[in-house]
Amino acid sequence: MVINYQSEKRELTIQFDGEIDHHSCLEVSKKADDAIRKYLPSKVIFDFKEVSFMDSSGIGMLLRKI
Repeated sequence: MVINYQSEKRELTIQFDGEIDHHSCLEVSKKADDAIRKYLPSKVIFDFKEVSFMDSSGIGMLLRKI
């Protein structure tokens, strides 16, 4: 799992690349939380264009962020 961040004008884009499943979900969640704390955005965009697979734990992680 590769995670990239882009911050511009208080808008944070978190780009995911790879698979988000029960094995990687905790790490993905922690890294997203860290980026949100670091940049303090007014808007967060989750970019899943390069995600090849996501199971229910990945969907649950996303729902906890909103």
